[in-house]
Amino acid sequence: MNKISMNMLAGLMAGAGLLLSAGAQAQDAFPTKPIRIVLGFPAGGPLDQHARLLTDKLQGVLGQPLVVDYKPGAGGSVGAQDVMRSPADGYTLMLANTGVMVINPALYSKLPYNTLKDFTPIARTAMQPLALLVNNKVPAKTLTEFTTYAKANPGKINFGSAGNGGISHLVPEMFKSAAGVDLVHIPYKGSAPAFTDLIGGQVQFMAESIPQAAAYHKQGKVRALAVTSKERNPALPEVPTAIESGLKGFEVVGFYGFLAPAGLPKEVTAKLSNAFQQVMNMPDVKSRMVEQGADPAFLGSEAFGKFLAGETPRWAAAVKASGTKLD
Repeated sequence: MNKISMNMLAGLMAGAGLLLSAGAQAQDAFPTKPIRIVLGFPAGGPLDQHARLLTDKLQGVLGQPLVVDYKPGAGGSVGAQDVMRSPADGYTLMLANTGVMVINPALYSKLPYNTLKDFTPIARTAMQPLALLVNNKVPAKTLTEFTTYAKANPGKINFGSAGNGGISHLVPEMFKSAAGVDLVHIPYKGSAPAFTDLIGGQVQFMAESIPQAAAYHKQGKVRALAVTSKERNPALPEVPTAIESGLKGFEVVGFYGFLAPAGLPKEVTAKLSNAFQQVMNMPDVKSRMVEQGADPAFLGSEAFGKFLAGETPRWAAAVKASGTKLD
């Protein structure tokens, strides 16, 4: 190799080194501008409350504002697609729930994204157990008694939900399978009308998030038979878990988590995940989260990815069993 070629090679190597160094410095400096948090649902709901709670604290940890951007539609799929198509630079994140990440892929026949391929998991932040409820006319005080009652009345007991394919629909479907009972699904447009008919006796059974379920249970309007988490819930300490009630391994909870587009650099992923962990360790954040009806349940990027991989086939089986399909 002649002297000119050697000089050119040396120059190219030096240039590449400078580019790598600049890239590393840029990642070390991250973030240098506001971060967008995409929400696939309208403002004001539980997911929005969760986002606001965490973004207020994250701004102090990361040193940059976090701006919530609402992209509602198709059960959160519109927002997910927006994030999937965004640059993988850490400045666009998505706060998603069980429906967006693990139910929609089985529910929609033409979903534009793949949860396990199109996103980088950042952090799981919360779990949302549900309560299994009956109205006061049902002659069952425990989940075991209700199971016996349901088996004696196949196809005669209705359960209400907030709509086809949602978590309040699929959790009772999972219960049906686990307990070996035959219940009839009655979908509503939201949980409020479903609760009205549960209290009134038009439907006999329902699965609902803890805050609303606990409020009606304590008012004596409905009866909580069990919670779907592994451990009892502080809002309903006297109510046993489904596992305690004889349904071995029946732990079914919703979750909240943050994700970025696929291909996010590892250094940026780690920095964001660590920031979420710091915020999740703050006592006031934990207490506020419980007040909002979510259990603090942090998982880092790698663990959250494994969690999603395990939950996806489980919820797909529940969707298949329900026979629900959306276009």
